[in-house]
Amino acid sequence: MISHPHNIKIKILQGDITKMQVDAIVNAANSSLLGGGGVDGAIHRAGGKSILDECIKIREKQGGCEVGEAVITTAGNLPSKFVIHTVGPIWKSGTMGEPELLANAYKNSLQLAVEHQVETIAFPNISTGVYHFPKDKAAQIAIETVLEFLEMNQGIKEVVFVCFDEENYKIYQNFILK
Repeated sequence: MISHPHNIKIKILQGDITKMQVDAIVNAANSSLLGGGGVDGAIHRAGGKSILDECIKIREKQGGCEVGEAVITTAGNLPSKFVIHTVGPIWKSGTMGEPELLANAYKNSLQLAVEHQVETIAFPNISTGVYHFPKDKAAQIAIETVLEFLEMNQGIKEVVFVCFDEENYKIYQNFILK
């Protein structure tokens, strides 16, 4: 765990984000907001129908969620209060704005968290699964974007990066320990 000058803690854990007892967990959603594979499917399964129902209402109002944007719902049966759904970019070549879009996914999630008085938030490894974002690049963008955001916003007290697989866990640990 590293502490930030303003007593913000960043933790790296390996495990299941649906079990995290934090104010908000972040879902690596797809733009349809209707659930999918990976962490998205796991969150919808564990959280129950109320999350999907709220996602459908958001879709009816704004038509899904663009890449890099974020929306918020309650957490249904999950131990957290909120689920922040963000859409990470699909990695193509790295020259199609993917790094900026990934950074936006983190920034916009954090912005929604601040607006909803979230003090503790857990992120998955956005875009590193079926979207094939290189894991080391994704980790660097995630950590740098979060630290930069927290410099300007004092509301969030703890950020947890919950790594599903050991490879991401080691990458994040190495990055934090540098």
